[in-house]
Amino acid sequence: MAFSSRLLSKSKQVLGSRSILHQGHAIPVRHFAEEAARPALKGDGMLKNIFLEVKNKFEAAIDVFRKEKITIDPDDPAAVAQYAKVMKMAREKADLFSEAEGIKYTIQTRTQDIPDARTYLLTLKDIRIKRGLSDELGAEAMMFDALEKVEKELKKPLLRNDKKGMSILMAEFDKINQKLGIKRKDLPKYEEQLELKMSKAQLEELKKDALEAMETQKKREEFKDEAMMDPKSLDLRNFL
Repeated sequence: MAFSSRLLSKSKQVLGSRSILHQGHAIPVRHFAEEAARPALKGDGMLKNIFLEVKNKFEAAIDVFRKEKITIDPDDPAAVAQYAKVMKMAREKADLFSEAEGIKYTIQTRTQDIPDARTYLLTLKDIRIKRGLSDELGAEAMMFDALEKVEKELKKPLLRNDKKGMSILMAEFDKINQKLGIKRKDLPKYEEQLELKMSKAQLEELKKDALEAMETQKKREEFKDEAMMDPKSLDLRNFL
């Protein structure tokens, strides 16, 4: 295909810069690929083992992508659902976190040493923004309002080890959840919705990359008269 070389290059860049989680630590694949090329040094056994584990996880995920069809059509719910299914299969085969699990782990690691409730909520907000998640229901503002109310009653900042104060705040949060119609039993449904939302965003990025690659290729003299392909017609398995 005329435009395949640029898209293949782009896909390799994306895959090469992905991070794979090893026992809770982000390990850039590219970094360890570079490290592996160095002469073995005494005491490098642990590094080699980590590299091999990361390599095996990476290859396990790529093996799924080579077999499963992905249609680059973020506007088609069926294509989004299929992409989410393929990503779930890849994660399970490579033993990686889902989006929800990744968010939960990030929250746990970044907040474990935070002593007060306000800094905790500010950290949650920072995590949400950095992950590109929106607060469409306005729950975040309601949580800060609830904290403000509790701290006024206590007449002091709320510490997380203040069991009585935290109990009052949790009761306020329960009221917010009830108002918004959020139920604990529906958490699996919310996680599925998150996966679909992230899958749609990733397909939009793939579509953008594909169009950009073809636009760049079309500027070359030998391809100026060639029609651009619809990203939906591309089979990503041909570029892996």
